Amino acid sequence: MKKGISIFTILLILIPFLSACWNQKELTDLAFVMALGIDKGKDKRFKLSFQLVNPGNVSSGQNGGGDGQGLPIAVYRSTGDSLTQATRNVTKMVSRRIYFAHTNLVVISEEIAKEDMDYILDALDRDPEFRITSELVVAKDCTAEDLVSTLTPLDKLPVNKITKQIKSTETMLGENMSRNIDDFLSGLVSKGKQPFVNGYGFKGNKQKARSAKFLQNSITDASLSSEGLAIFNGTKLRGWVDGDEARGIIWLQDKLKSTYIYVNWKKKKNAIVVAPIRSKTKVSVQYIKERPVINIKIDSEGWISEANTPIDLNNPEIISEIDKLVEIEISKEILTSVKATQKLKCDILGFGEKVHVSNPKLWKKLEKNWDNEFAELQVNAKVDFYIRREGIRTLPFWSDMGK
Repeated sequence: MKKGISIFTILLILIPFLSACWNQKELTDLAFVMALGIDKGKDKRFKLSFQLVNPGNVSSGQNGGGDGQGLPIAVYRSTGDSLTQATRNVTKMVSRRIYFAHTNLVVISEEIAKEDMDYILDALDRDPEFRITSELVVAKDCTAEDLVSTLTPLDKLPVNKITKQIKSTETMLGENMSRNIDDFLSGLVSKGKQPFVNGYGFKGNKQKARSAKFLQNSITDASLSSEGLAIFNGTKLRGWVDGDEARGIIWLQDKLKSTYIYVNWKKKKNAIVVAPIRSKTKVSVQYIKERPVINIKIDSEGWISEANTPIDLNNPEIISEIDKLVEIEISKEILTSVKATQKLKCDILGFGEKVHVSNPKLWKKLEKNWDNEFAELQVNAKVDFYIRREGIRTLPFWSDMGK
């Protein structure tokens, strides 16, 4: 009797561990959504574009399906007054269950970004299957569908073109930085900081970019390209910054890894190109007559990547002078970027967050009117730059030519 009770007790204990894969999903029953495009609809509020992967057409030995094997993706469109409705409506056209666990990119149209971001963010954040680590971009001067449906010659999956390029430009150019849904939500709930994301655009012939023949051309007729930063106030798109202004913002986020700086020398414009390779940005706040003043301190170092003028780079005094010229250029760029965000009245730089942490009592007084306070904020920038090396040669070849 006791033995029977013991066996029964053991079986009861083991039952939870014998449930196996109760919620398993067969791969052949799933349609993997790699990218999701969200545009404004006509009859319905939203028009969604689903970039689905064709697993059989994505193999290690092929490039994007341009050899007659078949396209690596299929794009389906659906509409609805909510993301839930539009997602469920697409099942009328797709034979497999829509699966979002591998979605790496969400593209929002510029039109949607100005109006309906609230509904989108709640749906994406609430869905347990959707990853909030997915890259979030705004389509600039094109539709989200344009970005989701464009084929790319170098990357088998078009979604990789955008996510990898953002990381590449972050590393080499400094005008973009990876921004996912979670980053956006953090900016929304933060006190004294607004969100921003990357902008992406389309150039060229839309129809050709969706054809398999497009992948067989050595010269592309269309391409996807980064288009600066989309600046938000809350959940609404307020404006854009690009070029040096975007780079200054990345610098202020302490995310700049490398870029280039032009320096004029002896009345010759852009005579020297310096490449920063390491940089550290610190932002602090001080108070003058109960008014916050922001102080930015940047320590950076780099190397001379081009010297298009006769110059003696063996001379420490000349190197020191170049250091000072680079410091001036970086300071100008930083302050120009600050003014660009102040003009939009969007504190994506987190200055208000600094005030909130360092002086909570004053922040309570300024919080409700912080957009205007931020626009009038005094900001100072100090840069220390050091050239560590001059490339594989010190004197330029101009010297050998006697110029």
